[in-house]
Amino acid sequence: MARPVIAALRSTLFALIFYPGTLVYVLMILAATAVSERAVRYWVHAWAQFHYWLVQHILGIRFAWDGVIPEGPFLIAVKHQAMVEAVDTLRFAKSPVVVMKRELSNMPLWGKAARAYGVIGVDREAGAKALREMMVDAKAAAATGRPVIIFPEGTRVPLGEAPPLRAGFAGLYRILGLPVVPVALDSARVWPRGFVKHPGTIRFKVGETIPPGLKRDEVEARVHAAINALN
Repeated sequence: MARPVIAALRSTLFALIFYPGTLVYVLMILAATAVSERAVRYWVHAWAQFHYWLVQHILGIRFAWDGVIPEGPFLIAVKHQAMVEAVDTLRFAKSPVVVMKRELSNMPLWGKAARAYGVIGVDREAGAKALREMMVDAKAAAATGRPVIIFPEGTRVPLGEAPPLRAGFAGLYRILGLPVVPVALDSARVWPRGFVKHPGTIRFKVGETIPPGLKRDEVEARVHAAINALN
């Protein structure tokens, strides 16, 4: 059987298992809100592990890491090319607070589960007001000792492209006063836009930790170079 056909069949099986399974996990997370924050985190992390298992065993995709993400209060800046890393951030960082677009955090059921875990929803059309709200939410999250994850380019970008960082990154960096851990990846090689995913290996590269307190131009240049190291 031709490889494209096998990839399409694998992608179909992945969707048939992942999306109904996600609904089950979301319901468990919502039920856990009546128990404790620890219970909510348990089910969120279990969902991320469920996704990871399917990615490996159904889609035939492996992860190869160069470097280790440290634990503790860091601002983790991740290249964004596909859905896979958006979910896997919940697994490769310890209980992170993830900055995401407001539309996702407002989705029925899933959005409520995400808010219970701790996400920062940003309305990208609201300008300065959205940035101010993001800063307040991120500062409260960082005060708990949890890392904050941001996709500083703002959205998924095709393989090989390196758009400038959005303004929200520099604002978070200044307000939080946290070191930055940049993460490069090349997930779009096997997980392009569209339905079909392809077997292969996604590379992740953890860049050198960038200290707080740098000028905006310098920190943006260093982060931009680091998250695009695998382009």
